Amino acid sequence: MAKNPVTHQKGSNRKVGKRILSRWQLYLLLLLPVLWLIIFAYVPMSGLVLAFKKYNAGLGVWGSPWAGLDNFSKFFNSFKFPIVMKNTLTISLYSLAVSFPIPIIFALLLNAMLGQKYKKVIQTVTYVPYFISTVVMVGLIFQLLDYRNGLYGSLYSLFTGKTAPNILSEGSLFKHIYVWSGVWQSTGYSAIIYIAALSGVDQSLHEAAMIDGASRFQRLRYIDVPAILPTASIMLVLAVGNIMNVGYEKVLLMQNDLNLNYSEIVSTYVYKVGLASGITDFSLSTAIGMFNSVINFILLIIANWGSKKLNGSGIF
Repeated sequence: MAKNPVTHQKGSNRKVGKRILSRWQLYLLLLLPVLWLIIFAYVPMSGLVLAFKKYNAGLGVWGSPWAGLDNFSKFFNSFKFPIVMKNTLTISLYSLAVSFPIPIIFALLLNAMLGQKYKKVIQTVTYVPYFISTVVMVGLIFQLLDYRNGLYGSLYSLFTGKTAPNILSEGSLFKHIYVWSGVWQSTGYSAIIYIAALSGVDQSLHEAAMIDGASRFQRLRYIDVPAILPTASIMLVLAVGNIMNVGYEKVLLMQNDLNLNYSEIVSTYVYKVGLASGITDFSLSTAIGMFNSVINFILLIIANWGSKKLNGSGIF
């Protein structure tokens, strides 16, 4: 006899209600982060309407006249558009190509070490730089790479007897300084999730491989790497979905008039258009930020689809 869909639905709702009541403490704890997400993530999305308006502070957000896609057109036709897009993609892809595999390699090498004390010391030393604030980090970069009084300038003068070139003003070197200083700061922290995945590998697999005569490299290749591959896939999907979000604070602090054509990215341009310029344009900055978010969303969907096709792992 066929089930009545309405009765079946009511029965399912009762079961769900009973499960919620039986675990009401967990749902009560979940309520706070859900409220935070709604208030600070979803409610502000209503401000995206500014991207399609010609904002007037006197009229307010909803009272300002509609501009359609004029703000997007203004950005796309701006002479800054190719510059900020090129810089954003160059720095993002460079950072992804370098900072994604290095923590994986570091975690594999650290896991292969025999001395537990050395492993703990190395992990701590590489982990600590992550907690240095962005302002302090940029200050360290300026102090170390100063061409007159910094470590770089002093060593250059010592060995050559000449004044060192000012590499902080060389626009073409900006991306290298940004990316590799980021690698130094984040490698230890980024490797934690891979170290955790490797710690869950069944040691009997290594023992069986050793009995069969497998070398340490072969065990790393056929046991350790496959063990962290699903984790690496998820992290890669998240990294690709964030590819347009280059570190705004660090880039802004490292900028100067001489490297601006190489360091101006979407996020710093949004800040300058919306807040720092003489004539603020909230509508244009909102449109640029929305364009940035849409590109990230599309890349996230594509990366997740590709990851699921290749190895069956994805974030949704």
